[in-house]
Amino acid sequence: MATLQASPSEVNESDLRGQKLPNWSPWAIAVGAIVISAVIFSLTGDSFNKARFAVLAALLFVVLLTGASFAVEGRRQAVDRLFSTFVYSTFVLAMAPLISIIYYTLAKGLGVIDGDFLTHSMFTISPDSFGGGAYHAIIGTLIVTGIAAVFAIPIGVLTAVYLVEYGDGKRFARIVSFFVDVMTGIPSIVAGLFIFTFWLLTLGFQKSGFAGALSLVILMLPVIVRSTEEILRLVPMELREASYALGVPKWKTIVRIVLPTAFSGIVTGVMLAIARAMGETAPLLLLVGTQAKINFDPFSSGDAANPMATLPTFIYSQLGAAAGNPNAPGTARAWGAAVTLIAIIMIFNLLARFVGRFTRARG
Repeated sequence: MATLQASPSEVNESDLRGQKLPNWSPWAIAVGAIVISAVIFSLTGDSFNKARFAVLAALLFVVLLTGASFAVEGRRQAVDRLFSTFVYSTFVLAMAPLISIIYYTLAKGLGVIDGDFLTHSMFTISPDSFGGGAYHAIIGTLIVTGIAAVFAIPIGVLTAVYLVEYGDGKRFARIVSFFVDVMTGIPSIVAGLFIFTFWLLTLGFQKSGFAGALSLVILMLPVIVRSTEEILRLVPMELREASYALGVPKWKTIVRIVLPTAFSGIVTGVMLAIARAMGETAPLLLLVGTQAKINFDPFSSGDAANPMATLPTFIYSQLGAAAGNPNAPGTARAWGAAVTLIAIIMIFNLLARFVGRFTRARG
């Protein structure tokens, strides 16, 4: 009698993979690592520290999970679990500072924000007194960043178009690309010093919102150029060739085919640049200063010492007025301004994603 053999579809998957740890085992091992860490802290008499406790528990989890996998699943699966755990751990470590900053800022600043804070300035309000708000700083941030965006976005996008579409193999394109790389690493204070020397000392202008916007243009340009350049290179060459085959000129192909296809990515890069510009402090302290009242004119110096306020400089001035006192009114206003700045950047990013989603080219 012939021996019946199971077809490949009838072979149990577990027989091919060998023994596996139960799905609940990583959670059980994590609980065990926490318990063992707590026992070690109690036996050594070491004072409880959240950071050290977390590091010890994480190391024990990796060791115990790898050991259990090696004993049950074998060397190959154990090595796979080790590196998978390492990848997840590094992701958690990378996200922990961001989550901590957002949580701490919201915890400290949300209680400060109300209607008065968002609609009143610090005019006639003493730094040591409660009250006032960041309305003048919000207006200044939007004006300065808006002016910088008006200059930086077209220059950056057109530079990226030249590098991708026209500059292939050209010496001038290599020079432009080199200086873009150099500008990427320029500290913000250096950009501020350049505008200070050129705009204030050489040309004789006073501090103003426009001067601060010029320094932000220098910081935004490399981000826009590099992000746009990478997105344009992702546009399939077949789209360009199909357009050329129909007799469409190159400039019209770029305007009607390439840029709409890459629009969503371009918007994302622009928002990264705007987010960086909104958070800059050093060049704005040097070129814009601080102000207690509203100034809508970015070209007017107003009071030569304090022409226009922005959220980063407002935070700096309020913390300086608090003199390190965590319970001072200035400290509370600084946290409120920090939450406001985060909220503005988040709103702009959400708007950019909305625009990019509903304006991207569709096949």
